[in-house]
Amino acid sequence: MPDVFVNYRTGDEESTATMIALELSRRFGSERIFFASKSIEAGSRFPVELVKAVEECEALLAVIGPRWAHVTGPDGRPALETEQDWTRREIQTALDRGVLVIPVLVGKSTRIDRAGLPDDLLELADCQYRRFDHRNAESDMLVLGDTLARLLPGLGTEDLDARAAQERAEATSREKPIREGGHTRLRTRDLQQRVRGGIGNLNGDLSGTFINEPQGPVNTGRGHQYNAPHFEGDNSGVQFTAGDNSGTVHQRFERESRRPDDGR
Repeated sequence: MPDVFVNYRTGDEESTATMIALELSRRFGSERIFFASKSIEAGSRFPVELVKAVEECEALLAVIGPRWAHVTGPDGRPALETEQDWTRREIQTALDRGVLVIPVLVGKSTRIDRAGLPDDLLELADCQYRRFDHRNAESDMLVLGDTLARLLPGLGTEDLDARAAQERAEATSREKPIREGGHTRLRTRDLQQRVRGGIGNLNGDLSGTFINEPQGPVNTGRGHQYNAPHFEGDNSGVQFTAGDNSGTVHQRFERESRRPDDGR
């Protein structure tokens, strides 16, 4: 069942109506958008399918250009004045059934002239419209699609553009460190790539002390630490005590004993 019926008049802005129908079909799915030239299968009864689609849709877009009220029928009279005119009948059926009708005025100068409307379409002049200008086609199409997605919740759940935007936002969020409680959470793969040394395995929040490739002794538990000059290595690193800091650090620096022959 289509959600949106695209109504237009041949000889006025059918190319614009086609553009709108194609873009809405891409964004929300072709089965959600009714456009007579593509939605009615070969061999189907044209009048029956049109009436059925209008009656079942939730919104009708009336695409109206500058020639909309002046296109003439076979008898030379304005087609809008003929009760059997399909453009008129589709709008009238939607208004009578309480379907949401949104006029889409093509071009900056297009207006709906109430004086030129038949009595059964006077309500059309009271409907809030959206404007479509070919010079602003992309932004105007976006506004029209966003309006439909907001007004028709069922249609909004099928919005490919909104889904793509959400996926991009989630991907961007995964690429950034997440700061919680003043600490930076790094992904495991980042740690694997960026950390070459250290103590223990790193996962989750780095809420404690991390020591990368220390050059001196390190005590990471409870109790006391004694630092003396007889440690192996060059003793050029900083001595760290981690954990709950319940112990103390003792450092003893002794003068190195001289050999007897060094006093000269």
